Amino acid sequence: MTLQALIAVFGLAGILFLITALRRFRLRHMSGGLFHGISALVLLLIATLLLIVSVNLRTYQRLTNEAPAGELQFAKAGPHQYNGVLTYPDGEVAYFPLSGDEWQIDARILKWTPIANLVGFDTAFRLERISGRYSSIEDERSQPRTVYDLHPPGAIDLWALVHDYHRWLPWFDALYGSATYLPMADGALYDIKASPSGLLARPLNQAARDAVGAWH
Repeated sequence: MTLQALIAVFGLAGILFLITALRRFRLRHMSGGLFHGISALVLLLIATLLLIVSVNLRTYQRLTNEAPAGELQFAKAGPHQYNGVLTYPDGEVAYFPLSGDEWQIDARILKWTPIANLVGFDTAFRLERISGRYSSIEDERSQPRTVYDLHPPGAIDLWALVHDYHRWLPWFDALYGSATYLPMADGALYDIKASPSGLLARPLNQAARDAVGAWH
């Protein structure tokens, strides 16, 4: 809401300055028209940049305490082979054949300063990738690896932008990655949540609890 308000304010101001500039040019007040024209261009440019940031930020989910990130269920397909089904909170479903003994999900997290929190900017997260892991280091080095992108990068990458220019964006507190991993097992169902400290995963059924209990 804060970004939308800023976009509206800068956009409206830019349009008003543009109208004034056109009127000044019609009256042949060249200096006044030039001033208002440049001001309109700057304001509209700021509104456009804020709009781009807003669109990219929508790919991140707001994070206050614990927020649901999805549920992950597995069916065994063969030795070290599992079919994973990731169900997002909005009901969207994605399927991933994974190789290994464990699954891992990675996320990117954007944390704002307390002042930014006061005006409505909450910590946000976005799932980035899912991959299979092997319990054995030797298998990890020699066996096939599987990894999938959960959110292909868009034309504007807010993460990269903030990473490159964070010194000029003091309202960003931290950018960091977080990952969680647990064992895969036939019929195991896991709940994945995000918190301000990172990703969390919990078993939701007996198959998952048995897998975690036997995990070593």
